Amino acid sequence: MSRDDSDEAYVIGLCNEVLGEQAATQHRFAWLLGDPSTNGRRATLPVDGYWPAHQLVVEYRERQHDQPVAHFDKPDKPDKLTVSGVHRGDQRALYDARRDTDIPAHGLRLVVIRPAHLDADSRGRLRRSRASDLQAIRKLLGPNSDEDRVTDAFRTWLISKGWTPVAPTDRFTDIEATRGGERLIGEVKGKTSDPGIDVDTAYGQLLRRMTEVSNDVRYALIIPTASVKAAQRVPAHVRNQLRIHLYEVTGDGQVRQLD
Repeated sequence: MSRDDSDEAYVIGLCNEVLGEQAATQHRFAWLLGDPSTNGRRATLPVDGYWPAHQLVVEYRERQHDQPVAHFDKPDKPDKLTVSGVHRGDQRALYDARRDTDIPAHGLRLVVIRPAHLDADSRGRLRRSRASDLQAIRKLLGPNSDEDRVTDAFRTWLISKGWTPVAPTDRFTDIEATRGGERLIGEVKGKTSDPGIDVDTAYGQLLRRMTEVSNDVRYALIIPTASVKAAQRVPAHVRNQLRIHLYEVTGDGQVRQLD
């Protein structure tokens, strides 16, 4: 099957229709790099679709991005390693994580679409139910929630401070990052009609995440300016005892640590 007939091309075509702009497909940014080869050169990593006017990148990740698939991973060639020094499946995960980190850090919105978001069979192949798939993509590409805005701003700030966002160890955690021997586990809330209830819920969620006794683990509550007063109802000395740090994300995307 050619790339033009692939599920990836089908998905990008639907995105074009929703956005009213043609994607730059297999676009390469100068700053999105793979690992060095034996000659020291680093290839740029392609993205499936980039819409400059929307400052948007879409990645369509088929089944092999989330689980082993023999056709792509070549388990019959265990001694054949990639330039990253790992097998193909591991390198795919490594480069996907790099896209997840670097694209938002450069001020672009990243949307990852998977077969499960659309009408797909048990093997992850799309049935191409155009009407329902268009509806799903409109929802995925719709305006970010305020929680997404707060999360993206905080992730960018973390990277600027030397942290590396990682896949959360608990799938319900909003954001997790490491820096040297430190680990940050964060709950994010956006602007809502009842910030008091939302902030109290976030504190409870953080308490359930407190499975580590190490002082190298910090817990973070990341909130918009409108929720700061509600968050500070928990006294500072209590937050200190629990190693909970407060971070405010302003309307223009600036991050302030409130402790």
